[in-house]
Amino acid sequence: MNTLLYILWNPDLTALHIGSWGLRWYSLCWLIGLLLAYLIVRRLFKEQKIADEKFEPLFIYCFLGILIGARLGHCLFYQPDYFLTSWRGFVEMLLPIHFLPDGGWKMTGYEGLASHGGTLGLILALLLYVKKTKVPLWTVLDNIAIATGTTACFIRLGNLMNSEIIGKVTDVPWAFIFERVDQMPRHPGQLYEALAYALFFVLAWVLYRRRPDRVGTGFFFGLCLFYIFTFRFFIEYTKEIQEAFEAALPLDMGQLLSLPFIAVGAWFMVRGWKKNVQ
Repeated sequence: MNTLLYILWNPDLTALHIGSWGLRWYSLCWLIGLLLAYLIVRRLFKEQKIADEKFEPLFIYCFLGILIGARLGHCLFYQPDYFLTSWRGFVEMLLPIHFLPDGGWKMTGYEGLASHGGTLGLILALLLYVKKTKVPLWTVLDNIAIATGTTACFIRLGNLMNSEIIGKVTDVPWAFIFERVDQMPRHPGQLYEALAYALFFVLAWVLYRRRPDRVGTGFFFGLCLFYIFTFRFFIEYTKEIQEAFEAALPLDMGQLLSLPFIAVGAWFMVRGWKKNVQ
């Protein structure tokens, strides 16, 4: 195998060092993605003349909903045998630490976040936000959906920097050799997803600019779910399974979890379109 044909990938996990403290690329990508979504939704709220005091709590609700949902989603969907069978696993599910064999522990950050769980956590958090602020539910969901592509894009770029959620072995000329994993050329599945999510943001933004009156119908919320999880379903064919038990399934866990989101997204998209037409 001629490794010169492929992209050798082994970046430093830490983006910024300040003394003994370091900011990892993954964390930085999460922060950038959330910041961009914050700025976009803030602009949308201003254009729709929604009061600033109703916008301010939204970021906290979204941040906690995504983080808690994504963490629980990974632990419960992908590794329940580890996180639910011992008190140490249960503690590691809730706190960003890892227990060492010698009885000590170390701070690791949350190693394992699932986008399906993050989506569910976000929706639940937005329901609580709507209950508190009385902003119309579909207005909130549609605005968040328009900005979602930016956050999803940077999260996958963070996965790329971590050399995680790797693709299957391939001979395509743009294959990556994730040196931290092995010396095999693989699909850069994380990059595929990042590009797809960036494209979704462009699509959603153009549609919003052409028809801003669709905000509040649920159309953009449905489009977001349908687009992202349809792509997720097919991109899974280029990715390695994350846990061994998935090998015995007709579809991997990511595909199985995507199906209900695709169905719900299609329903809301059609519902929103019809409601807008009427």
